[in-house]
Amino acid sequence: MAICYLNTWKRFVKEGTLDSSRLNKRIAESWYRCKQHNVNPYLRKGPYILPRETLKKRQEQNTLFMHATALHLKNLEEMIHDLGMMALLVDANGYVLSVSGKQKILDEAKAINFTEGVCWTEKMVGTNAIGTALQTGEPVMVNGTEHFTVASHQWSCAASPIFDAQKNLLGVIDLTCPLETAHPFMLGMVSSLAHTIEQEIIDQSNRNKISLIRQAIELADQYSGQPFIVVDQNDTVVAASKPIRERFPSYFGKPAEEILYPQFFIAKQSQVFSAGHEKIGTCMLLLPQPLKQPLKSPVPVQKEPFLFRGEAGTSRVFQETLERVKLVAATNTTCFISGETGTGKELIAKAIHENSCRKDGPFIAVNCGAIPKDLLESELFGYAEGAFTGAKRQGYKGKFEQADGGTLFLDEIGELSFSAQTALLRVLQERKVTPVGASREIPVDIRFITATHRDLLQLIEEGSFRQDLYYRLFVYPIHVPSLRERKEDIPALVAYICRHYNWQLDLDQTAMQILAGYSWPGNIRELLNVLENLHITIQARTTDIEDFLGTLLSRGIHAAGETPAEQPPEALVLNMREKIQRDMMIEALKHAKGNAAAAAKLLDIPRSTFYKKLKKYGL
Repeated sequence: MAICYLNTWKRFVKEGTLDSSRLNKRIAESWYRCKQHNVNPYLRKGPYILPRETLKKRQEQNTLFMHATALHLKNLEEMIHDLGMMALLVDANGYVLSVSGKQKILDEAKAINFTEGVCWTEKMVGTNAIGTALQTGEPVMVNGTEHFTVASHQWSCAASPIFDAQKNLLGVIDLTCPLETAHPFMLGMVSSLAHTIEQEIIDQSNRNKISLIRQAIELADQYSGQPFIVVDQNDTVVAASKPIRERFPSYFGKPAEEILYPQFFIAKQSQVFSAGHEKIGTCMLLLPQPLKQPLKSPVPVQKEPFLFRGEAGTSRVFQETLERVKLVAATNTTCFISGETGTGKELIAKAIHENSCRKDGPFIAVNCGAIPKDLLESELFGYAEGAFTGAKRQGYKGKFEQADGGTLFLDEIGELSFSAQTALLRVLQERKVTPVGASREIPVDIRFITATHRDLLQLIEEGSFRQDLYYRLFVYPIHVPSLRERKEDIPALVAYICRHYNWQLDLDQTAMQILAGYSWPGNIRELLNVLENLHITIQARTTDIEDFLGTLLSRGIHAAGETPAEQPPEALVLNMREKIQRDMMIEALKHAKGNAAAAAKLLDIPRSTFYKKLKKYGL
């Protein structure tokens, strides 16, 4: 049967034809999806592993999920070990949160990057139990060459999705073992385990709700005379002090945004924990928010189509970012945008502005790291006539005043000096500015959006960023994913960039696979640079596109200090066509148990040619 499956797989990969009677319906559907998303069938390992700090944050975000699973996996630990299996807990985006099992199996799995932090979705590594369970929302088992990529051809895996009480997908539980030790009951075992975990999550969620409400009532009484609310993990209000209850009699169950906007801002907030030290909510001390022209409705209904001037693509992670932008754009809430350099944070800020009631007002962008410290005060606040030697005759309107009635985007906010942070905090509190050398205050009506690629909490610990300013800015966080996290959007981004700049680049599937195999440390900005370089080079007709991309991206890899886990070393010396051929030869040799003549026969190529290529590829 294994040889039959291998031949079925080879024919589908090469010709796109499939005898449906030879393959499970769910597996066949997944193979077609993989073709549609241009997944490389000869991928030999997971192409991307999260950095340790990013993985830690994901684990923290899934604390309830992980805690509910830990005890049940612990009870099965001995059996999983004896059966030569490994158990994996995976979040809803396909990132592996935890791995346990027999050490020998864990070491073998690590060779294909099947370890903590790796992304194991269909779009990333093809048909597999984890990715296909996430895609279909059903338990699934995938064996050997049923997997779409060669990375998993020697493995058998069974996975089942896990949902919360509201039927929201939390993630997947997976059992995996080498193909030769596969067990027919793995699917039933993992399905039963998933059901038990779901019940545990529902029970724990109910206990946490009771605990949060009990603590919230106590806190609301403690702050009885001040505006105060307590919200759960979904930012839904569960308790409020007397001033809030009088103003909003039906406060319970409302989104915090409806209470906050436009009357209040968060003066101080702290987390609420369960008896098991899990974060279950947040308490917020509020202060009145003076506004020049408060809107009539707490959450205005957005009637016009959502406008985004970039390329949205189809990736789930970026669509989630845009959904957060859509939700907040119609409000006046302060936004905090985080993300790596080159991901398009300013584009997100513009989208918020252009879909808001301030869209007819100015959008002023300031790069805080690009202005010399001695000029920052006058640049932001402006100055009066004669304020200092060299000042303009009529004075100068600073960025705060220029943004009046519109939006001020402060990029790289982490680069502000401590004195500038203090000045900014005052503007946020009072909504007034005093130009340098002036005696009168000028009221301003500004929506603030800030961004940074730095970790502000770490800067706070180091004493270089004000904690009170952080809480004023970190009201509505929006994370812009890196290009590594949205590689399925690369074809759409390439098409958009080429269309925007009128570049005639005809990139075939192989070229797209090369682009998808790179980790893009410089994100979309680096992609733009590569395409511009390619446009110039191809116009001169001096090189082959695939060879050029391989050479250019290998330089980027060395410059970024990329690890083998992100880009296999053979890609630095072989073009994509050679790499695919080499992978096919390796796979054939495995099935032929090292017999070169038999492997050549499997691939249907002359033995002499096969031996020459063995030498060429160092096999």
